[in-house]
Amino acid sequence: MIELEIIRSHQSWNALSAPWNRLLAKSVTDVPFLRHEFLLAWWQHRGGGEWGADDQLYVILGRDASGELVGALPLFLSKNHAGLPVLIGLGSIEIADFLDLLALPEHLAAFLDAALAHLTGPDAPAWEALELFNLLEASPSLAALSSAAEKHALTFSQQRLQPAPRIALPETFEAYMEGLDGRYRREMLRKMRNALRYFIPVTITKVESGDDLSAEMEGFITMMREEADKNAFLNQAMEAQMQAIARAGFDHGWLDLRFMLVGREKAAGYFNFVYNNQVWVYNSAKAEKFASLSPGISLMGLLIEEAIQAGYSDFDLMRGDEEYKYQLGGVDRWVVKASINR
Repeated sequence: MIELEIIRSHQSWNALSAPWNRLLAKSVTDVPFLRHEFLLAWWQHRGGGEWGADDQLYVILGRDASGELVGALPLFLSKNHAGLPVLIGLGSIEIADFLDLLALPEHLAAFLDAALAHLTGPDAPAWEALELFNLLEASPSLAALSSAAEKHALTFSQQRLQPAPRIALPETFEAYMEGLDGRYRREMLRKMRNALRYFIPVTITKVESGDDLSAEMEGFITMMREEADKNAFLNQAMEAQMQAIARAGFDHGWLDLRFMLVGREKAAGYFNFVYNNQVWVYNSAKAEKFASLSPGISLMGLLIEEAIQAGYSDFDLMRGDEEYKYQLGGVDRWVVKASINR
């Protein structure tokens, strides 16, 4: 028997950190974007202004007979373009690459049954659709959502959104390079060598001090602004969102903010996460001044080599079908949108 609890206040949501992350570690999907501190930072800034301040938190928790947390459906109440009330997954749409509900595998079906029984009952808020974005297509949640929706006379559908290439890392960097197309292997090695042999010393740094984090993120964002599409994306609210995510990741040990320096100047940077024995490439930046060094791809190659040496299983290139991801050996997975309608 699953007992439900509804979280609607920031204070109650804030207090869930430890049990939430314990559940996530054993859940059907365990990705950094579902960490409590990530979602909390996202909610505080509404995805960098993607959603409105009037939207309301609506997190459905499920507990077993002993009171242990066994499921969580992190939602918020908003309105769609037609002005109808909808329930949206926390983290949607642009900021979190991979999302899902949380549930122990053995409790997944029972938790969703209880959650949809609540949402179709008299105590639920008004809603016309429940929309969960950026679920991995292989997630067990999709089949469970479909079954639970049918049981409660609701309509389930899913739609492919984007590919999300990932590199499965071999045991050695040599084996990784051998797996690349010959043209890309030669080009990547040439660029890495040229960068490291530049007449001004080139170094790779990692942000290790929390005191330096805000300033280092400002430097990263300044480089991002050199690309027109990223500059348009980076309004004031989005800058604050990125700073909050970086702080959450640093304080909880999964941020990996790296820079390639030419002398003392930043030539490229990667805003990565290291979580669950994988590297997750969240965002990148490069300085046009050092374009001749190809600092972005050079730093990427060095970070892949380091990840292999550290024994990580995967190098996740996240959503998007940019050509360089496939040149680096990325293999597609897909993220989907799951919808439940009355």
